[in-house]
Amino acid sequence: MRVIAANTLAIIVDIQEKLFPHIYDHEKLLDNCNKIILGLNILNIPILITEQYTKGLGSTMTSIKESMGASYLPIEKIDFSCLGSVEFFAKLKSMNKTNIILIGIETHVCVLQTALDLLENNYQPVIIEDCVSSRLINNKNIAIERMRTEGAIISTYESILFELCRAAGTDTFKNISKLVK
Repeated sequence: MRVIAANTLAIIVDIQEKLFPHIYDHEKLLDNCNKIILGLNILNIPILITEQYTKGLGSTMTSIKESMGASYLPIEKIDFSCLGSVEFFAKLKSMNKTNIILIGIETHVCVLQTALDLLENNYQPVIIEDCVSSRLINNKNIAIERMRTEGAIISTYESILFELCRAAGTDTFKNISKLVK
């Protein structure tokens, strides 16, 4: 199944200050997440963002906020699944998109539970493998395999940006190409 831009939105899951330094390969993860956010902005893909229990885990990483710009409007949650937040789920439904790109942390907790709930509610989660992680790589790998088995699409930030772009020779393609090089 192709992922079509007109039917797609992204969710940034809990990329927060206090947990982030403990995440496996966190510097590369942050770089990849910022690149996909910038690419999604170029493609005019709407982005939702959550923060898990900010009192304990802090705010979203500064560079993520900067990449999002004016679209940084976090929805705080306490449930592991983003869909456990009534406010979040209402916002998601109102956007009328079915392909849902997921990036963030931790893969085996909040990303996994969000993906499972998306599937249960007839959405198609698209997990960006190089934009999700956990404290332990094994937890990430097992969660990716589970999401794949359950029906999620697994991709990378570069692959999904070009899939959403669809063709070369446009300004959008040129801007995406500069971003991923």
